[in-house]
Amino acid sequence: MEYWAYTIEVGDITITPRSLLVGTLLLVAWFLAVSWVRRFLQRRVFRSVGLDEGVAAAVASLVGYSLMVLGALVLLPVMAPGFNINTLVVVLGALSFGVGFGLRNVADNFFSGLILLIERPIKVTDRIEIEGVFGTVIDIRARSTTVRTNDNIDIIVPNSRFISEEVTNLSHHDRKVRFKIPVGVHYGSDVEIVKQALLEAGEACEDVLRNPAPAVRLIEFGDSSVNFELRVWTDTLYHRPKLLFSNVNFLIWKKFKEHGVSIPYPQRDVHIKESP
Repeated sequence: MEYWAYTIEVGDITITPRSLLVGTLLLVAWFLAVSWVRRFLQRRVFRSVGLDEGVAAAVASLVGYSLMVLGALVLLPVMAPGFNINTLVVVLGALSFGVGFGLRNVADNFFSGLILLIERPIKVTDRIEIEGVFGTVIDIRARSTTVRTNDNIDIIVPNSRFISEEVTNLSHHDRKVRFKIPVGVHYGSDVEIVKQALLEAGEACEDVLRNPAPAVRLIEFGDSSVNFELRVWTDTLYHRPKLLFSNVNFLIWKKFKEHGVSIPYPQRDVHIKESP
């Protein structure tokens, strides 16, 4: 009993083991409840009203952070009787002092995370490229963002990098992405037949959009081939470009066989000069 009656006084604040234990348990319970509320809002409420998954995740996270701050302000006086606004100002001043000396990166990532949630340059489910690596955003936390690659590898990226560095977002406004598929044909091929075969291949792929429609461009007259480019749009395989390339290339090969279009081998002319 003497242990529970032991008090620590710091200014107007009085802390006892009992108040510390009760306040900590209440804070933990509150944070767990807020976590449940955030998931419920994101998965049930916001989706039922038609919000995009990325927008729902951002709004739910902002609501969760707000509830956490509100709960901390309400429960801190329980943990430390005497805690008030003046004490909070002192604590924030001490935190700013610590940020200046050792927590600057943590603070940068935290506020960058808030900017990501409010401005939404990237959001959950977006397909992005950062430093040559493609992946899908699966979670935006207070300090870092998780990006999952096609190889099912999760990359943890500090939030500040999305604010200070260039990031390519392939699905920022919508999920329609255009891909350019190169192909070379023999110089003896009829270019109009090649164009027709390429368009048929693009239209035959179920993952290629009909609007915008596939298009063909004659790019150059190469050393061994006439080089074309089939341009197709997709909103289903935007996150798996290699699979889309493979599917379309199989169809190109099939259509070329049907139309008698040949793909040449590289050719080189070698001239041997005899010595006198």
